[in-house]
Parts: sequence; C-alpha cells; structure tokens
Amino acid sequence: MTTESLKLVNSLQPGNPVPFEPIEKGKVSWYGCGPTVYDKSHLGHARNYVSTDIIRRILMHYFTYDVNFVMNITDIDDKIIIKARRQRLLELEKKKQYSQEELQKLALAAFQAYAKSNLPLLVKEGEELTESNYNERRDGGYGKVLAGAALSGDGKPGDDEAKVKMHIGNMDAASVAMKNKKIFPGTDEILLPYLDSLYKETIDTADQTMFTDLTRSMEDLFHEDMDALNVLRPSVITRVTEYVPQIVDFVEKIVSKGFAYEVDGSVYFDIGAFEKGGNTYARLRPDVRNDESLQAEGEGSLSKNLGVKKGAGDFALWKKSKAGEPYWPSPWGDGRPGWHIECSVMASDVLGSKMDIHSGGIDLAFPHHDNELAQSEAYFCDHSKGEHTWVNYFLHMGHLSISGSKMSKSLKNFQTIQDALQTSYTARSMRIVFLMGKWNDGVEISPDMRLQADNWETTVNNFFVNTKSWLAEADAEGGIKALSLDGEKPKEGLLAELEQAKADLHAALLNSFDTPKAMLIILKLVTATNIYIKDNKDVNLAEVEAIARWITKIVGIFGLDARAEPPYNGIGWASQLSADIDPKSAIAPYSEALTRIRADVEALSVTGSEGIAGLLSSDPLAEFEALVNAGSRDLEKLALPYLRSASRIRDELRRVVSSQTAETKKSLLALTDRIRDQDLTNLGVYLDDRPDNQPSLIKFIPAAELIAAREDKAAQAAEKAKKKEEARLALEKQQQEAREKAKVPPEKLFKNDERYGAWDEQGLPTKMKDGSDVPKSQQKQLKKAWDKQKRAHEDLKAKGGL
Repeated sequence: MTTESLKLVNSLQPGNPVPFEPIEKGKVSWYGCGPTVYDKSHLGHARNYVSTDIIRRILMHYFTYDVNFVMNITDIDDKIIIKARRQRLLELEKKKQYSQEELQKLALAAFQAYAKSNLPLLVKEGEELTESNYNERRDGGYGKVLAGAALSGDGKPGDDEAKVKMHIGNMDAASVAMKNKKIFPGTDEILLPYLDSLYKETIDTADQTMFTDLTRSMEDLFHEDMDALNVLRPSVITRVTEYVPQIVDFVEKIVSKGFAYEVDGSVYFDIGAFEKGGNTYARLRPDVRNDESLQAEGEGSLSKNLGVKKGAGDFALWKKSKAGEPYWPSPWGDGRPGWHIECSVMASDVLGSKMDIHSGGIDLAFPHHDNELAQSEAYFCDHSKGEHTWVNYFLHMGHLSISGSKMSKSLKNFQTIQDALQTSYTARSMRIVFLMGKWNDGVEISPDMRLQADNWETTVNNFFVNTKSWLAEADAEGGIKALSLDGEKPKEGLLAELEQAKADLHAALLNSFDTPKAMLIILKLVTATNIYIKDNKDVNLAEVEAIARWITKIVGIFGLDARAEPPYNGIGWASQLSADIDPKSAIAPYSEALTRIRADVEALSVTGSEGIAGLLSSDPLAEFEALVNAGSRDLEKLALPYLRSASRIRDELRRVVSSQTAETKKSLLALTDRIRDQDLTNLGVYLDDRPDNQPSLIKFIPAAELIAAREDKAAQAAEKAKKKEEARLALEKQQQEAREKAKVPPEKLFKNDERYGAWDEQGLPTKMKDGSDVPKSQQKQLKKAWDKQKRAHEDLKAKGGL
C-alpha cells in the first residue's frame, strides 16, 4: 500500500498534518506512555489505548509498516506510594482494639480534617462540624454545585466541580456510617488521608511488597482489560522498577553536562541552563509553561519542600525519599526517580537516541512530555551539532469527557473498563464509538453518539449476515463457479462503487488516519449495495462478495473483530475455532439438533411428500469431513452441512403442510416453528423464511440476540394477551352492570333519588326535595333516561333475563 503521502497531525508542528517520513524506510519506532498502575483502568484509558491501537494497526496492516511499539508501566509514582501506604495503614488501624466511643472519636477527627482540606465551605469558625449538622452545611455551601452549577456561579461545571462532588460523596458515606455507628467501611475514604497524616513516617519501606503487590495486581488487570478490548500487546514492555540503575546513570550524565543540579539529595533539571545552551523548552505547550498547577501536578503531591530550586519550573529528575517512601541508592543518597525521567530512559534504551513517534493522552503534553523532550535532548545534545531531535512526531490522543469533566481516577468520576464491558458496551461497540471521532479530538459520549455507533454496527452486521447467507445458498446450488470476478470488464455498478470507496478510504487514512470519514465511507458503500440489490433483480453476487470481503478487511484492520487475524481475507466477523477445539466437538450441537428434528418428523404421518424420506436419510457427515480435511476451521462453514439438512427438511414440511390432515397439520406447524424459534435460535442460527416456496436463508446471528428477540416477542405477545383479557373482563363487567341496571323497572328508576320529593304515575320526578318544581331542562334529561331504561328493561324481559 503506497504511503508516500501519508500525513500526521504532529503536536511538535501545530497546524495541518505534515508528511510522515520514518527514520528507516518501511519501519516505525514508537514509544507510548503506559499506565500508572495504582487503580483499575477506566473508559478514559480505553479512549487512549484503543485509539493508539487503531493507529498502530493501520500502520501495520494497511500501510504495511514494521512497527516496533514500546510501552512503559509506571510502577513508581507518588500516587502509587500514597495509595499503597494508606491501604497498609488502614489495614493496621482496623486490627486495633477500639471501643465504639474511640472509633466515633477517630472518625470525627478524620471527618473534620477531610472537610478542612477539601471542602472549606463546610468549616465555620468556632462551630464544630459533626455528622449531625453536616447535611445542612453541605447543602448551604455546595448545594448549587450538587444541582449542576459551577463553583463560581458562572460558566459550565468542570473538573473543580467534579472534585467537589467526589469529596462530598466521601463525606456523605462517612456521615451515614457515623450516624449508624458502623465506622468501617463507610469512613474508609476520609480515614485514609487522616491516618496517613498521622502515621506515614512510621511505615517501614525497606520491604517494598506493599507497593509491588499493588502495582503487579493493577498491571495484571490492565493487561486483562486491554486484551478484552482487543488492543494488541506492545512489542516491548518496560517497567520503572526494572530501570532504576539506568535512570541513575542517565541523570548523572545530565548533571555532568550542566543541565541539572543537586539540592539536599534531590536532583532538578535546570531549564535556565538548558535554554542558555541553545535548546528549546516546552516545545509542545509553550503557552502553559508557567502554569503552577500543572507544574505541581507533574511533580507529584509528595514532592513539596524537597529543596530550594533555582527556577520555579525546574523539575525533579531524582527525588530524595522521605520516611514512608520507597528508596533506591544513588550518588545523591537514597531516593527514587522523578516521573518524567522514566520515559526518557526506557524509550532511549530500547529505541535509541531518536524515534519516529511518541504518543500519549493530551493531558500529558505539559509538563510530562515537554519535560521528557527537554531531559532527553539535554542527554543526547552535542553543542557542535545544534539542538538534538529526540522525537520526530508527537501524537496526542484526545481525552474522554463526562458532563464536561475529564474522566479521571483521581476524580473518581470514571466507569471502569471491566464494568463498561459488563453493562454498557462490547469491545466492538466501544471501538466503533472511538473510530467515529478523530483520534486527536476530545470525545464526550452522548446518547446520540451511541445511537449513531449502534446504527453503524447494525447496518454492517446485517450486510455481513445477508451476504454470507446468499453465498451459502449459491454454494449449495452449485453456483459458486459463477462468482469469479471478471477483471477485464470496465468497472461499473457495484464495482464502480467499490473502487470509489477504496480510493476515498485510502485518502482518508492518508490524512492523519481520518477514521470518522472512513467509517462513513463504509456505511455509504453498504447502503449503496443494499439499494442496488433491492432495485435490481439480476445481481452479480461476485460483486457483493467483493464488497463484503473489502469491508471485512478494513474492519479487521481497525481491530473490530477480536477473532480475526491479518490479512483478514474472510467475509464478516470471523468464526474460527481456536487451536484447542476439535471440529467434531464444535459442531456436535448442530448434529444433535438435526438428529432430534429427524426423529420428530419420522414420528409424524406426513403424506404427499416424495422427497421427505430422502431428506431424512441424507447424511451431512461426508461434506463436513471434506471441509475438515481441506483445513477449514470456520465454525459457520463446518456447521452449514447440518443446518442445510435441517432447513431443507423444514422447507419440505412447510411445502406439504396444507395437504395434511387437521391433526397432522397442527403438529407440523408447531414443529416447523420450534425448529426455527427454539432448536436453531438457541444455536445462533436464524432461518429467514421467504415466499413462493423459496428455501429459507440460513443466517448466523449471535444466539444472545436471537434469544433476546424471541423473549421480547413472547413478552409482547403476553402483554397483548393480557390487555385482551383485561378488555374482555372489563366488557363482561360492564355488561353485567348493565343487566343489573336493566332489571329495575322504569317506574322505580328515580324513586330512591334523594334529590326529589314527588313523582308522577310513571315514576318521573315532578317536585324537588324542597317542594319546588323540577326545572324544565332537567325534566327533558329525566325523560330521556326514563325512555332508555324502559327500552333496556323490556329488552331484558324479552330475552328471559327477568
């Protein structure tokens, strides 16, 4: 596939996409920032890693590059240290023997400390905050935020408001726990920082298992999540804990070149010296290089007061370890690596002094990636040659938002990948959502976006299912030879549509992997094919097959089929058996269904069919074995001989049903329905019945979808029957009440009505209770009702109802 005009959005060159020229032709060296493993991965991570995976797959399987993709695991970090240490302290605290009163006192102290640090509007001078007055203060101080407003009262809520809601959630849980006198686990979140403030320096960190136990378990979960999302494993995985000696050496060289300095056991990068040396700092985000909040976030919450820096923006390459923190030996004393240095060292160790691509989430651009660039260029620079280029192309994935806030572990406003795959998404549907947005744009998932993605998936699914059923039917009729494409013919009709789609998609992928456009091109091609088939009686299935195969290849390249492998030459979603599954065992459910169907048909007295006996005696085993011997491991193909036999038997039963006796007819109809709605539906097979005695089309659809549709249909039928019965009972009640009313003679109709005081000989009221005459307007209404009652009474009498 030609790649000479491939262009990428490059954060190092803001603006339009720039030509991609790898260091070595045909090869791509790529380093991607991996996870900090202190908690479960969430949808924000999925956005980053799935989008990265899509680009990697396109480079590998569409543009045919040899991609060496390196990813790190950050297993030394302030967040890891804090979480692991706090968990250990909480475990120790729970083992202590406390009275209920002592526990309440501990919880209250943590409650007040948490509010003071995170929710200052809850704190009032001279008035103690307790679980009793908490709700009132919460609503008074933060009610508007809880109702969806911004803290300032202007603009849209964002990360600050998300943090407030997170902290309020923790306080809510603690308040309830304290009121119920069940301190654990409701107060855990407020106890964690409080206990850390009291006892962090007492923890013995010579034994680092409290940290490694956390990071290893979280790394395992991360890989499981990525596998579930069909994200390819990296070519190389690096871990910080395995690179500490190399990091020390790397820092030493930067110090020796005059671009870093030591202060009280910590080593800082000297931005001033770096720039005086003719180098550029903050290549990616020069506009925020002095943003103190971003600088502080990049340094980590444990890095305060480590020493006086020369420049406010100088960042730690090596941090002096304080009590309660893990440590490694270095020339500057016991300490641990800074955050940014790890990527410089590990990426350079594997990929060398230059790489083609570096990638990560957009939130890492500053300070993490800018600092990576600075320290790496400082390490490799040669003043005689000018500035050193460490990375040629920086790719930043747009972040994922929920109601305007970035999805974040620290904000606890995230849905884990594991939970999302169990409740809201499949790996395919999630990937489709990300494909429908540009990789470098922010994504805020909305109901409209989900609906659009679901519609895309349904349309493509149906096209694959229908195409495979048409081809299977043609194959069964011996028409497969007619399906070869004639390459000599000029492209027209569907083939012209296909060629245009190929050209358009190629252009879209050349334009910085424009997957939204690519997805639209696929959808338009499927739609055009469906319209063509509908409007033309004579359709060349070879052309439909060619379109299906091309779409299959592209969705495979995009990673939408977890069971498929390159070069993606099949049709539709792969149904390949894994190597450990025996084909005969795999098709056993289909064989058993056919055996059951045959036995049930033989038990019936079917007449008027010359072919039924032959259909019942035919054995698909030979066709199945021929497929196996030919090397097929496609479950759908292997099952087709058995499904064709079952479908043909059912088609014949439907053909002769009208000529059967009433009893046999009833049994046959029930059996044909059962074959379609039970036997085959449970196997993920749908028989699409067609008119005029045409054979049913065999369609493979996930059993869960078919069963859900069957249950929904049954539920709708039950609801309809319920409403019908309710209507019948209501009518019956109405008719009974009418009969009871009709039993009353018209002369007695108004006699018990307390509004009246006198009646004539027919029982019509003449006087009101107060002695006044009945108004003329009312007399007409009463006469009308009396006449109606007379008719009903006489009718009931005539029918013998009295």
